[in-house]
Amino acid sequence: MRGRWNSPGNKVIYASETVTLALLENMVRRQGVGFNSDFKIMFIEIPDDAVTESITESDLEAGWHDPNDYSQCQPLGDRWFGTGKALVLKVPSAVMPLSANFVINTLHPDYSSVTLVDVTDLVPDPRIDDILKKYGFKAGS
Repeated sequence: MRGRWNSPGNKVIYASETVTLALLENMVRRQGVGFNSDFKIMFIEIPDDAVTESITESDLEAGWHDPNDYSQCQPLGDRWFGTGKALVLKVPSAVMPLSANFVINTLHPDYSSVTLVDVTDLVPDPRIDDILKKYGFKAGS
Protein backbone atom coordinates (compact mmCIF):
# COMPACT_ATOMS: atom_id res chain seq x y z
CA MET A 1 0.00 0.00 0.00
CA ARG A 2 1.27 3.45 -0.81
CA GLY A 3 1.70 6.19 1.73
CA ARG A 4 2.97 9.74 1.72
CA TRP A 5 6.56 8.49 2.11
CA ASN A 6 6.47 5.17 0.20
CA SER A 7 5.39 3.76 -3.13
CA PRO A 8 3.45 0.48 -3.33
CA GLY A 9 5.73 -2.50 -2.78
CA ASN A 10 8.09 -0.76 -0.35
CA LYS A 11 7.34 -2.65 2.83
CA VAL A 12 7.29 -0.09 5.62
CA ILE A 13 5.50 0.53 8.88
CA TYR A 14 4.38 4.00 9.90
CA ALA A 15 4.61 5.00 13.56
CA SER A 16 4.04 8.26 15.40
CA GLU A 17 5.89 9.91 18.24
CA THR A 18 2.70 10.11 20.34
CA VAL A 19 -0.57 8.20 20.63
CA THR A 20 -2.46 11.43 19.93
CA LEU A 21 -0.63 11.96 16.65
CA ALA A 22 -1.20 8.33 15.67
CA LEU A 23 -4.94 8.79 16.26
CA LEU A 24 -5.06 11.98 14.20
CA GLU A 25 -3.10 10.37 11.37
CA ASN A 26 -5.49 7.40 11.40
CA MET A 27 -8.57 9.62 11.41
CA VAL A 28 -7.33 11.42 8.32
CA ARG A 29 -6.30 8.19 6.60
CA ARG A 30 -9.63 6.51 7.39
CA GLN A 31 -11.50 9.39 5.70
CA GLY A 32 -14.31 9.92 8.15
CA VAL A 33 -14.74 6.40 9.47
CA GLY A 34 -14.54 6.40 13.26
CA PHE A 35 -12.90 3.88 15.53
CA ASN A 36 -14.67 0.71 16.54
CA SER A 37 -14.21 -1.38 19.67
CA ASP A 38 -11.62 -3.55 17.92
CA PHE A 39 -9.21 -0.66 17.33
CA LYS A 40 -5.85 -1.25 19.04
CA ILE A 41 -2.90 0.91 19.98
CA MET A 42 0.45 -0.79 19.47
CA PHE A 43 3.50 0.43 21.35
CA ILE A 44 6.85 -0.36 19.80
CA GLU A 45 10.40 0.23 20.88
CA ILE A 46 13.16 1.21 18.50
CA PRO A 47 16.69 0.92 19.90
CA ASP A 48 18.38 4.25 20.69
CA ASP A 49 21.32 3.29 18.49
CA ALA A 50 19.16 2.48 15.43
CA VAL A 51 20.42 4.20 12.30
CA THR A 52 17.93 6.97 11.55
CA GLU A 53 17.69 9.52 8.76
CA SER A 54 15.54 12.63 9.05
CA ILE A 55 13.61 14.83 6.70
CA THR A 56 12.48 18.16 8.12
CA GLU A 57 9.91 20.64 6.84
CA SER A 58 12.77 22.91 5.80
CA ASP A 59 13.93 20.16 3.40
CA LEU A 60 10.58 20.31 1.61
CA GLU A 61 8.93 22.76 -0.74
CA ALA A 62 5.61 24.50 -0.13
CA GLY A 63 2.63 22.22 -0.58
CA TRP A 64 4.41 19.04 0.50
CA HIS A 65 1.55 18.23 2.87
CA ASP A 66 -1.14 18.30 0.14
CA PRO A 67 -3.40 15.32 0.95
CA ASN A 68 -3.82 14.45 -2.72
CA ASP A 69 -0.25 14.87 -3.95
CA TYR A 70 2.58 12.69 -2.67
CA SER A 71 4.87 13.51 -5.60
CA GLN A 72 7.34 15.43 -3.45
CA CYS A 73 7.51 13.05 -0.49
CA GLN A 74 7.35 9.60 -2.08
CA PRO A 75 10.58 9.95 -4.07
CA LEU A 76 12.42 10.98 -0.89
CA GLY A 77 11.03 8.03 1.05
CA ASP A 78 11.65 5.64 -1.83
CA ARG A 79 15.26 6.82 -2.09
CA TRP A 80 15.72 6.24 1.67
CA PHE A 81 14.12 2.79 1.41
CA GLY A 82 16.18 1.88 -1.65
CA THR A 83 19.54 2.64 -0.05
CA GLY A 84 18.76 0.35 2.89
CA LYS A 85 21.20 2.30 5.06
CA ALA A 86 18.83 3.44 7.82
CA LEU A 87 16.22 1.44 9.70
CA VAL A 88 14.11 4.52 10.38
CA LEU A 89 13.16 7.65 8.48
CA LYS A 90 11.92 10.47 10.73
CA VAL A 91 9.49 12.70 8.81
CA PRO A 92 7.29 15.68 9.61
CA SER A 93 3.59 15.05 10.10
CA ALA A 94 1.39 16.50 7.38
CA VAL A 95 -1.54 16.41 9.79
CA MET A 96 -0.06 18.10 12.86
CA PRO A 97 2.64 20.78 12.52
CA LEU A 98 5.72 20.46 14.74
CA SER A 99 5.15 16.71 15.12
CA ALA A 100 6.94 13.72 13.64
CA ASN A 101 6.20 10.28 12.29
CA PHE A 102 8.62 7.42 11.77
CA VAL A 103 8.77 5.20 8.70
CA ILE A 104 10.35 1.85 9.50
CA ASN A 105 12.00 -0.29 6.81
CA THR A 106 10.80 -3.85 7.46
CA LEU A 107 13.47 -5.23 5.10
CA HIS A 108 16.37 -3.58 6.94
CA PRO A 109 18.79 -6.04 8.62
CA ASP A 110 18.13 -4.39 12.01
CA TYR A 111 14.34 -4.59 11.73
CA SER A 112 14.33 -7.51 14.18
CA SER A 113 15.55 -5.08 16.86
CA VAL A 114 12.20 -3.26 16.73
CA THR A 115 10.05 -4.79 19.44
CA LEU A 116 6.35 -4.76 20.13
CA VAL A 117 6.10 -3.66 23.75
CA ASP A 118 2.34 -3.59 24.30
CA VAL A 119 -1.01 -3.74 22.56
CA THR A 120 -3.97 -2.08 24.21
CA ASP A 121 -7.56 -1.29 23.31
CA LEU A 122 -8.36 2.23 22.22
CA VAL A 123 -10.90 3.57 24.71
CA PRO A 124 -11.33 7.25 23.87
CA ASP A 125 -13.30 9.67 25.99
CA PRO A 126 -16.97 9.50 24.87
CA ARG A 127 -16.88 13.24 24.17
CA ILE A 128 -14.52 12.52 21.27
CA ASP A 129 -17.24 10.36 19.69
CA ASP A 130 -19.67 13.27 20.02
CA ILE A 131 -17.23 15.61 18.28
CA LEU A 132 -16.57 13.09 15.51
CA LYS A 133 -20.30 12.61 14.92
CA LYS A 134 -20.81 16.38 14.81
CA TYR A 135 -18.34 16.58 11.93
CA GLY A 136 -19.79 13.67 10.01
CA PHE A 137 -17.60 10.77 11.10
CA LYS A 138 -19.41 7.44 10.90
CA ALA A 139 -19.38 4.62 13.39
CA GLY A 140 -16.25 2.48 13.15
CA SER A 141 -16.12 -0.39 10.73
